[in-house]
Amino acid sequence: MTHGVLGLLDVVVIAAYFIFIVLLGYRYRKSSSAESYFLASRSVSWPVVGFSMFAASISSSTLIGQSGDAYSTGIGVFNYSFMAIIVMLVFVWFILPFYIKSGVYTIPEFFGKRFDAKSRYYFSAITIIINVFLDAAGALYAAALVMKLLFPEVSMEIFVVIFALIVAAYTIPGGLSSAIRVDLIQGIVLTVGAICLTIIISAKGGASYIFDMMRNNDITMKLVRPMSDPSVPWLGMILGIPILGFFFWTNNQQLVQRVLSSKSLDDGRKGVLMVGFLTLLTLFIIIIPGVMAREFFPDLSKSDMVYPSLIINMLPAGAMGFLLAALIAALTSSLSGLLNSVATLFTMDFYKTFDKNASAEKQVKVGRIVSIVVLIIAVLWAPQIGTRFSSLVKYYQEMLSMLAPPIVSAFMLGLFWKRINANAAFFGMIIGAIPGLVNMVVKINTGTSIFGHMHFLNTVPIYMAFSVAVMVIYSLMSKAPDYARIEGLVWNRQVFKEDTLTLKGIPFYKNYRFVSYLLLATFTAMLIIFW
Repeated sequence: MTHGVLGLLDVVVIAAYFIFIVLLGYRYRKSSSAESYFLASRSVSWPVVGFSMFAASISSSTLIGQSGDAYSTGIGVFNYSFMAIIVMLVFVWFILPFYIKSGVYTIPEFFGKRFDAKSRYYFSAITIIINVFLDAAGALYAAALVMKLLFPEVSMEIFVVIFALIVAAYTIPGGLSSAIRVDLIQGIVLTVGAICLTIIISAKGGASYIFDMMRNNDITMKLVRPMSDPSVPWLGMILGIPILGFFFWTNNQQLVQRVLSSKSLDDGRKGVLMVGFLTLLTLFIIIIPGVMAREFFPDLSKSDMVYPSLIINMLPAGAMGFLLAALIAALTSSLSGLLNSVATLFTMDFYKTFDKNASAEKQVKVGRIVSIVVLIIAVLWAPQIGTRFSSLVKYYQEMLSMLAPPIVSAFMLGLFWKRINANAAFFGMIIGAIPGLVNMVVKINTGTSIFGHMHFLNTVPIYMAFSVAVMVIYSLMSKAPDYARIEGLVWNRQVFKEDTLTLKGIPFYKNYRFVSYLLLATFTAMLIIFW
């Protein structure tokens, strides 16, 4: 494979793009109040919420990892995003109203209101660990990986430090106000650029390659795979992925924080539904181009290099630099959101509970210090990912499959079953995490799972069932919670009826439920086409 040459025009475009992004973010740096710094003053409209969430969700595991996995195994990897549509619909209909109405800054804060402080601190600590070692380090690694392809003589560590400094320049001073505005631009640029790349490689033979596989009923182009499939077996698709999806889309501070910044519940809902449509689009602009790359680069040594290779080899000068800049910016934008979410978690869930009289200025200062510490840790860990794991998507999903189920269990039971009490949730999350931690240690030391050759997605419902069983048994054997205290934090039919009444008189095209039906219909059509 011959690498494209990065010309002077491309270098100028990349440099200009990053200067623009830093200046844009720095312009909104004056965030003196806690609500402004951590939640952008809760004043964001639904299109901005949508594009910001989309840019943040196009993390390293999606853009680099999933396109690389598509190159190796076909479109089955898209199920991680595809099944998330069902999660988003549940989020919009049943979960988001509780978040918005409770006025929380963090998801662990919601846990604290529903259960108690123990659960809040535990969940917050686990989320911070996941954000730092999985998300932040992964984003830095992926961005450095792209630049390593262009400048192989420069070490990964140097690129990691450069990108960390770029993100720090606008995120740490400005908080979520800066991050959201930068994400909006990058979400639009990346989407437009990815569409253009797809059109170009389709015209050069990629489309005919895909249609030939579909005519031949090639498993490469199928979403529903047999149980023996090494990428996404069907049981893992319908059970394992949705559980991980609930953690990623409804318990992930980085993403949900953007929804919490919306100016109304309706704006939050429409923003999430917009993300749903954009997520479905990624099949055609990220996943399928990864499959098309087989036609152009049949002998890539590292699958994580697929998407950068397409950009470098298939685009003309100028356009190459523009999309490379957008690609790297998308990866770093997910990092900017992570820094702010970790700063919010630590400040609101730990620091503020110990210093209840801390001024808004002091809270913002603590948030900035935490962002710097997180960035340093991520910089140190990022270079280790490439040497310890076969691919970025496997690194992310396998780690998440062991850590997420106990938290999702407590969250779903807490929201839909009023009988679960605080101690059941807390001890259930701790005991429920033991099998995953044991499996992690065994796998790192022996290379073999405690479940043998079972696909890790099929182990997720096992972890979930174990956690749910612990919480249910503990709850039934102990005292019921104070129902008066948790009123308004547990879903019931009356909540749904009241929501229905508020929608009366609203034109159908402005009704979030109608938009939900359109999203579900699109999901169903794609499932039938790529079954």
